[in-house]
Amino acid sequence: MLDTDYDGRSLFPRQIFFPMSSDAEGWSRLAKNLRAEIDQELIEAYRWTVSLPFSAGEYKRCAVKIVDDRGIESLQIIPLGE
Repeated sequence: MLDTDYDGRSLFPRQIFFPMSSDAEGWSRLAKNLRAEIDQELIEAYRWTVSLPFSAGEYKRCAVKIVDDRGIESLQIIPLGE
């Protein structure tokens, strides 16, 4: 999960990735269930590990939260330049 304008208190994911999911899981499964409502190009973008471009927000920091397949979580806060 990627919060592109982390306020230091709560994570608000603006981009969510499922890099290890198969064609029957993650965003692919959601896209299949909601076909008419989801942009297929965005589904493909979120299957990988590279974020979509974004600008630094008010708080000038980004939070990256990773939850692995065992449920182990880690959080990294990254300061963003001007």
